[in-house]
Amino acid sequence: MPLLTISELKKATREHSPQEASVHAQIEKITRKDATNGKPFYEVVFRDGSESMTLRAWADTAAFEASASLQAGNFVSLEGAFSHTAAFGMDARGWEMSLLQDAAVDALLEGSAPRRELLERAYCSITDAVGSLQDPRIKALCDQFLTHHGARFRRAAAARGNHHARRGGLLEHTSRMMESALALCEVYPELNRDLVIAGVLFHDTGKLWETCPPERGFGIESELRGDLLGHLSIGIELVNALWRDLSNDKEVWEGLSPSSEDVRLHILHLVASHHGQLEFGSPILPKTPEAALLHFVDNIDARMEMFFAAYEAGASAQKGSRDWVRPLGVAPVTPLPAVQQITPRHEEALPESDLLL
Repeated sequence: MPLLTISELKKATREHSPQEASVHAQIEKITRKDATNGKPFYEVVFRDGSESMTLRAWADTAAFEASASLQAGNFVSLEGAFSHTAAFGMDARGWEMSLLQDAAVDALLEGSAPRRELLERAYCSITDAVGSLQDPRIKALCDQFLTHHGARFRRAAAARGNHHARRGGLLEHTSRMMESALALCEVYPELNRDLVIAGVLFHDTGKLWETCPPERGFGIESELRGDLLGHLSIGIELVNALWRDLSNDKEVWEGLSPSSEDVRLHILHLVASHHGQLEFGSPILPKTPEAALLHFVDNIDARMEMFFAAYEAGASAQKGSRDWVRPLGVAPVTPLPAVQQITPRHEEALPESDLLL
């Protein structure tokens, strides 16, 4: 019985259902309910480092008995024959659930070797960009953030849904944005490259308090600060707080141009305007080329992730189309593959008598 992530399981059940498998995950939410016929069941939401799924544990099953003794936050092992239906999503027959041992929990939180390598590459791409900064004020600000908040930054999600909604998702999102933004800086040398790097790094830092799993967990949780202020306001507050902590260096910066106050204000503008439109939550529209670039790069990476996630989920029956993706406003269609050289098959030689005809 293969051990699969939730994402792998969903893909497998779409391709071959039912799929016998084992899954290690954390219980995010568990609720006792009654069906319309009065039959009791537990609705259990599970989450791992890839995504979440919901299963129902019906009365008179082993899963129902296990659910009665478990609670949100428990790490569990699931085993059974899993399937996927259009009406109910993920389902399972004869599935069982048991608590995970500590060693298995540690392995689950660390993620697979490919996942760990991906996140390490992502973090290195960000630290390399920060290391290339020329403005000492911006570099000190970015270094201060990574020193004090690096651990939380590495585990935060980029969202609760739509895109990069997983532990480490914000790191993935930020690193891909950084690569795209730096490539565009080569195309448009008029841009302030240092400001672009700072904008990419800080634009979603408020999500460290809005969509950040705990140290030992996968649930995308919001602290009271995130609920009441939102990530744009928190990001602005964070930049200002970090900037105040750099006060000891301000005498050294007095001879620099542009002024330190202008640098601070432009970074704040990048954070405040990165949603791009007032109706999307930005208190101000992008008013500089760096702010416009940041908004578009943010939007591009989010949209690419949603397309790729739709393709990963599998095609429906009609012409390779997928399910409707609400934030994209379309049902994605299978993209055109790159051109390939097709080597023609050599036809079998015809008998000489046939050639004469």
